[in-house]
Amino acid sequence: MGSATRLAFSVLLITCSSGAILGHTQTQTCVLYSYSSSSSSVEGRGNISGVEICSGQKDKRQHCFATWRNTSGQVTVVKQGCWLDDPSCYDRWECVERKESPDVFFCCCEGSLCNQKFFYLPNSNHTEKPPVLHVVTSFPCMFFIFLYPLSLISTCLPQETGPLPPSPVLGQKPLQLLELKARGRFGCVWKAQLLSEHVAVKIFPAQERQSWQNEFEIFSLSGMRHENLLQFLGAEKRGSELETELWLVTAYHHKGSLTDHLKANVLSWSELCRIAQSMSRGLAYLHEDIPAYKPAIAHRDFKSKNVLLKSDLTACIADFGLALRFEAGKSPGDAHGQVGTRRYMAPEVLEGAINFQRDSFLRIDMYAVGLVLWELASRCKAADGPVDEYLLPFEEEAGQHPSLEDMQEVVVYKKLRPTIRECWQKHAGLALLCETMEECWDHEAEARLSAGCVEERVVQMQQSSVTAHEEIVTVVTMVTNVDYPPKESSL
Repeated sequence: MGSATRLAFSVLLITCSSGAILGHTQTQTCVLYSYSSSSSSVEGRGNISGVEICSGQKDKRQHCFATWRNTSGQVTVVKQGCWLDDPSCYDRWECVERKESPDVFFCCCEGSLCNQKFFYLPNSNHTEKPPVLHVVTSFPCMFFIFLYPLSLISTCLPQETGPLPPSPVLGQKPLQLLELKARGRFGCVWKAQLLSEHVAVKIFPAQERQSWQNEFEIFSLSGMRHENLLQFLGAEKRGSELETELWLVTAYHHKGSLTDHLKANVLSWSELCRIAQSMSRGLAYLHEDIPAYKPAIAHRDFKSKNVLLKSDLTACIADFGLALRFEAGKSPGDAHGQVGTRRYMAPEVLEGAINFQRDSFLRIDMYAVGLVLWELASRCKAADGPVDEYLLPFEEEAGQHPSLEDMQEVVVYKKLRPTIRECWQKHAGLALLCETMEECWDHEAEARLSAGCVEERVVQMQQSSVTAHEEIVTVVTMVTNVDYPPKESSL
């Protein structure tokens, strides 16, 4: 018996023994392991290892998984643990990666502790050459076997990485789509699992490559990290040449878009102010030109659907597929004028009469901001009056699916704007909000407010509302503290 064979036999015996010691129960359990490059990188801890009890919905199947890297023959375990219901894992009792030269080695299986051992046996090669055995110990009493064809021992990442380098955040981590959340003009958005975190994955079909490329380039600009802009995590190209999908991975916000939130909820005055201020702050930052750090960027499809809400109801701006950046000495690129969502298009966009200068595009965004502020006001309960059911801007005037001609008739020729309710004017803060939205959607682009000015106005709105409330309390106190003589009986 050769030394390699003896070693394999010994490891299998030890592995089987450790499985017997740990036992198999009806509850799915998996080997748990998380690699840390330094002892300080995970809350002061180094590598995490043990056994994980999987939990989930009763009607969902549970699996185990393992993921690892092979750099010039050096195998490094990255992650092991429980994996959610996934048809590709069904009835797999061994954890085997069979893809040819994957970026990251990944396998999943069914059965408690089935990820103790994992193998790499690519479909095209695994019968051609005898495997070479590698043994790695990641924590006491757990042993892992890696089988690699001799020809692939020196394999690192694939030579061809597509149109962009592998995303460092995604490059060593399995990503699992969980739930379709939205469909849009350029693709769909999924809730996904990236290790233990939820993320959003926006998937573009191959024919929408330009939108994906543009959004990726905007996200990749220096200075695009801001608390009120959607956080970008990475981009990938998935699938074969005939069925290529282009992915953008971002932070996930479970409250969803402002549109969805307003459909299901009414807002308090403080909630309205929090959303409006953080939304305008994000757009002001996007519009700002910071020399040698960040160019001015026009969104060009600003609407409540592209404003996402965090758990604390602060806003972040999303969807930069149509965004345009303005850098000194450089052309802004393909700046086709009539783009965006029809009901949010400014009059000059509907007319096709845009001045192709930076400030013109920024003012187009500000027109749409006025409409979003109206949406916020229409669902706010601060005013002394009924709160209407949620309507999109111009839904009363042009219906749910207006054509370009419909919007031209309403906005350009009739110069109509969404209706401002009389009761809003009786609330100090909402009255200032109405004034602000009217200055944002002014027919003359040059008269519109900037995003920074809107942010300042929201702060004034909050202060004026508090002051008005204090004055009312003072008047009531003065009246009720007067000692009036007892009233005479009317009998």
